[in-house]
Amino acid sequence: MNIAAEFINVNKRFPNATYHALDDVNLQIYEGELITILGTSGCGKTTLLKMVNRIYEPDSGEIQLFGSNIMDRDPVILRRGIGYVIQQIGLFPHMTVYNNMATVPRILGWEKQKIDERINELFMLVNLDANEFKHRYPAQLSGGQQQRIGLARALAADPALMLFDEPFGAIDAINREKLQDELLKIHRASRKTFLFVTHDVTEAFKLGTRVLIMDKGRIKQFDRPEKILERPADDFVAALVRSAEKGFAVLEGGGL
Repeated sequence: MNIAAEFINVNKRFPNATYHALDDVNLQIYEGELITILGTSGCGKTTLLKMVNRIYEPDSGEIQLFGSNIMDRDPVILRRGIGYVIQQIGLFPHMTVYNNMATVPRILGWEKQKIDERINELFMLVNLDANEFKHRYPAQLSGGQQQRIGLARALAADPALMLFDEPFGAIDAINREKLQDELLKIHRASRKTFLFVTHDVTEAFKLGTRVLIMDKGRIKQFDRPEKILERPADDFVAALVRSAEKGFAVLEGGGL
């Protein structure tokens, strides 16, 4: 398997912090994985994600994407090749859904026919009708629809790597579960590498091909969900596993 992303002895400490945001982090992520990054607030999960597209930069260590050091690349060009979805969505309110989705392909100089074809593909991928939605504005969409369009926009230029920073955190439970299911379908169809930050234990174990559990800037465990459930690395992970098992019991019982 080819390595999509690698952290090599990466450290990051913010001014006045009592501990490192990332503390000698080493990990490898393979192409096509959906990695969920889990932990309590302040554990370093969002810092790790934002280092991949150079929003934050390491104090020491090295981050490689597809075999090359990200510090050797212009950050603007680097980011154009990475999809990024956040909780706030960030759709341009003055632009139609079509124009929101076409933003990055236009920056990259795509021809109109290619953009149109790609946007039609994306509407199908996120399970929305192109004729119904492409001329609407963000304010005319529900929260779940906006999140789908935000996901489609991030996928528009066909990036090899997608970053998700708690994208479903503001969505109600029923729509959140639907969006999780859609994301799994999109991941299987796209075969891209997804990194997905969440503080929701059930979400992390449902979505992740592997789950990266962090605490105070350190990796506590990084493995397949079933392996973590079977053998938690320490008491911190065991506590998360117990809360995950409660969440799965609710899902299986139809509580959502």
